[in-house]
Amino acid sequence: MMSTPSRGIEATNRVSLFSSTGRAIAFWAGCVAVTAGVLLHIPMFLMGRDVHYRLAGMPMDTGMLIGMGLIIGGTAATAYGLLPPRRDDSSRMDEIAPPEDAPLTRAHWVQIVILAAALIIDVMKPATLGFVVPGMRFEYGLSSSGVAVLPFVALLGTTVGSFIWGILADVYGRRATILLASVVFMGTSICGSMPSFAWNVFMCLMMGVGAGGMLPVAYALLAEIMPTRHRGWCLVLVGGIGSVGGYFATSALSAWLQPYFGWRIMWLINLPLAMILIAVSPLLQESARFLQSMGRLQEARDTLARFGISIDKAAPTRARLAPAEPSGPRIRRPKLLGLTLALTLTALCVGFVNLGVLLWLPGSLMREGRSVGAASELIARSSLFAAPTVVLVSWLYSIWSTKRTLVLTVGVTTLGLVAILLRDFRNIPSLSSPVFSVVLLMVGTSGIISVLLPYAAESYPIRVRGRATGWVAGFSKGGGLLAQGLGTLALVPALGVTAGIVVAPCLLSIVLLATLGHETHDRDLRELEEVA
Repeated sequence: MMSTPSRGIEATNRVSLFSSTGRAIAFWAGCVAVTAGVLLHIPMFLMGRDVHYRLAGMPMDTGMLIGMGLIIGGTAATAYGLLPPRRDDSSRMDEIAPPEDAPLTRAHWVQIVILAAALIIDVMKPATLGFVVPGMRFEYGLSSSGVAVLPFVALLGTTVGSFIWGILADVYGRRATILLASVVFMGTSICGSMPSFAWNVFMCLMMGVGAGGMLPVAYALLAEIMPTRHRGWCLVLVGGIGSVGGYFATSALSAWLQPYFGWRIMWLINLPLAMILIAVSPLLQESARFLQSMGRLQEARDTLARFGISIDKAAPTRARLAPAEPSGPRIRRPKLLGLTLALTLTALCVGFVNLGVLLWLPGSLMREGRSVGAASELIARSSLFAAPTVVLVSWLYSIWSTKRTLVLTVGVTTLGLVAILLRDFRNIPSLSSPVFSVVLLMVGTSGIISVLLPYAAESYPIRVRGRATGWVAGFSKGGGLLAQGLGTLALVPALGVTAGIVVAPCLLSIVLLATLGHETHDRDLRELEEVA
């Protein structure tokens, strides 16, 4: 392989997101229809400007109904336009080699920026719930239990979306799936103009489905386009940027816009955010690995050329096709099944702790006699210890061991749960204060969230990488869904009891990861194709 800039320019003109001109027209026409459908809901929103954009009880007008039809039809048109061609060249599957040893180029950095932006948008949606629920509760006159349905349904949507989009990523392709999820996400921004709470709940469910597809697919795509030596730190860093950036963007936009436009604007801003992502889609590359697996070899070569890598078709076949020498033990299918079990259990545990135990902590501390301010201050101060976790974990993941880093973060989380469980033993002074246990839980869960999906994306063969990463992402949200369900039904057990229940699956998760997990640090992803 050698770098050929002119070949990259040529490939830029040849590689296309669409399989035909007709499909391209269908996609862009669908995007226009969805945009028009959302804009037809804006007059309804503006009708409430004299009462600070409160729309409860207003009837839906004809424009909104037409707009809904345009959104449904436009989404179907974009889905058709993104359907990929499939050429059966399986006999020549090894004709090209992914850029395992290539240096980082400008094209790689462009992909990093675009995918980081996609993850920021993904994180913004669950983060937005905390900012819209108070205004929604006031406008619709809801009780605490009544408004709790909204975050539960939103989390259900993201859980379902992770499974759906993960599967589609292995059929449509990584880039096409991200764009289709963006279109769905854009269409559901009409949640901000729904006059009834029931419509808000339904649209929030659909919004969650759309947003839930960004995270696993972005990780799968990034794992496949990054050279081996840069893959680990890049996956963890982009995930960290998405998480921190999502919460920052949400809080900043809320502080800027809500005082003037009310809580509904936090949904309506999905329209420009998704439009930006779709507008830069020509710069987003499909995975050359995926194109190769679909038998689209010329497109795969042209995609590699965009990264400054050229495949010399005149070279002898053996020289071009030599697979990477295994840098670790071969991975067999039964071991992947065991790994899936380990990652599924880990995902459930971190979801339950992150969206259950940590959310229940303030109430538990107040029941112990602490004020709201004291409980909040304690948790805020504890979270400061977790802030450097993303950087530390990224460093360990990239230079030490991917498997051991994940096991370590699960171990720290488990220690935090044990500390909560043992707090009643007053003869252990270090455990009498909740600070120790809270710090361990925040550091541990932050670490797991940073490395779980990157590790999953690196651990599976290309034909199932999208659905496997979506599976793990879905169960991480499923654990939170279980916790939120208990909260909605007022069945939350005492914190010590909860910690004792979760400790057992966490310990089992550590054992399964240690015995059935495999090392991906500095390993060529082509080694996994033997179990595809």
